[in-house]
Amino acid sequence: MRQYRSDNVPANPAETITQAIIERLEAGVRPWRQPWTGGPVSRPLRVCGTPYRGANVIWLWMAAQARGYASPTWMTYHQAQLLGGQVRRGERGTVAIFYKSYTKEVENPGTGEREDEARRVLKSFTVFNVDQIDGLPERFAPVLTPLPEPDERDRSIGAWFASVPARLRHGGGEAYYMPSTDEITMPDVASFRSRDQYRATLAHEMAHWTGHATRLDRALGNRFGSDAYAMEELVAELASAMVGAALGLPVDHLDDHASYLASWLKVLKTDSRAILTAAAKAEEASAFLLAFQPETQPVEPALLAA
Repeated sequence: MRQYRSDNVPANPAETITQAIIERLEAGVRPWRQPWTGGPVSRPLRVCGTPYRGANVIWLWMAAQARGYASPTWMTYHQAQLLGGQVRRGERGTVAIFYKSYTKEVENPGTGEREDEARRVLKSFTVFNVDQIDGLPERFAPVLTPLPEPDERDRSIGAWFASVPARLRHGGGEAYYMPSTDEITMPDVASFRSRDQYRATLAHEMAHWTGHATRLDRALGNRFGSDAYAMEELVAELASAMVGAALGLPVDHLDDHASYLASWLKVLKTDSRAILTAAAKAEEASAFLLAFQPETQPVEPALLAA
């Protein structure tokens, strides 16, 4: 007999995830603020060490925050058993999602011929955090990796920002990306509470920069208050959180302005799959940016001081 409790697998996992995010936003909290700060990688991880992607990143972050899990690693009940572990009695599983591809034979209305049509369906499965499991091998024991020395950390992060070929200018009191000129404008570094706040804000604007027609080609020229504008802001917010997780940057670079939260709530309440779409586009944007990560590259002094 199983010794754990698993949440019922929802009939519509997209609606389940969306409703949970709506509840957090209505409480004035952005649920994608990642909880770990001690390790070099703070995305949720699969048992093999591969990071989760897309909406699972935000969803598992939320679960870890709500239940106080310190480990970023998740696995199924069966995977835990294969490793010699046992989910503790009474522990509750967390639903994760994936798309399953298949083909279905359909009739072409124009010709009457039968054709194979590619389709995808959203599926879910149950995972447990390592903190819920006893008896796992020693390699799963939580280890807090010490942060690098400040100079080394600044050099590494500065090298990444220097490697992204975005046009950047400083001045004024607003941070924004202008699609028409393909240029990012940032306030002076001294305007921010810390250099990390500056860098996190810049990562958000660089996420917008990825959407230019010559790069990932997202719809960027939208007026403030529109659903498309809210979606693009959500994509940039999630993408910068993913980049922040990889670089060790804070992800509280935007204040919880009621206007942002309200616009996101409107989109999410209208379309239960909007968060899946936004997370997928954010995954593309963060991967595009992180691909510029240099192994060894001279760092511009201005960025080291940022």
